[in-house]
Amino acid sequence: MPEFAGRSVSELSTSTQNYLKSIWTLCEWSDEPVTPSLIAGRAGVTLSSASDAMRKLAEQGLVEYERYGQLRLTPAGDLLALAMVRRHRLIETFLVTVLGYQWDEVHDEAESLEHAVSDLMIERIDEHLGHPSRDPHGDPIPAADGSIDHVAAEVLTDLPLGQRARIERISDDDPELLQFFAAQGVQIGAVVEAREAQPFSGSRQILLVDSGVTLPLGQAATDSVWTVPV
Repeated sequence: MPEFAGRSVSELSTSTQNYLKSIWTLCEWSDEPVTPSLIAGRAGVTLSSASDAMRKLAEQGLVEYERYGQLRLTPAGDLLALAMVRRHRLIETFLVTVLGYQWDEVHDEAESLEHAVSDLMIERIDEHLGHPSRDPHGDPIPAADGSIDHVAAEVLTDLPLGQRARIERISDDDPELLQFFAAQGVQIGAVVEAREAQPFSGSRQILLVDSGVTLPLGQAATDSVWTVPV
């Protein structure tokens, strides 16, 4: 079974696993600097608790502080974070593919299960699923060696008028939004086209090319969808 940075992620405490994964995922689709306050908000803890945790991770050689309190994973921390991301996304994929969960139901389940499973179980899940490269929301699944294949996607909000694009990734932060998207046919692989919106509507008109349906979507929705031009 693989080890990351010379150690198994199973050796880490649950809180360390969570913090490393949080730092990594906050950087994955955003250029916003990661700070202890941002970590505190994501983890639902006080700023002092998050700052203390970051200092401990720095002492372990897993995190570095940069100027203005910005955080960066060390190479060792990055590999361990990738191991946790791999666990989470493989579990999500297993729940949808094998157990019939809906894509809006799997995030919280995976958050719990990822701390309980062994490295061996994760590798068996990966083998059973045929080594998938994407989870149900389109996020890339890191390989066993820590490598990851990212798609150069952009948010739907920035899609120029008249441009068509294929949906590659949908954020799983909001289960209700995922339910809405599922009901409307907004899914991974769907081709969409940006249309002119009504003035002062605060929304974008998005054509679902296959169905011919046009949807008005607010920015919270379009910021959650990542596309690649076709």
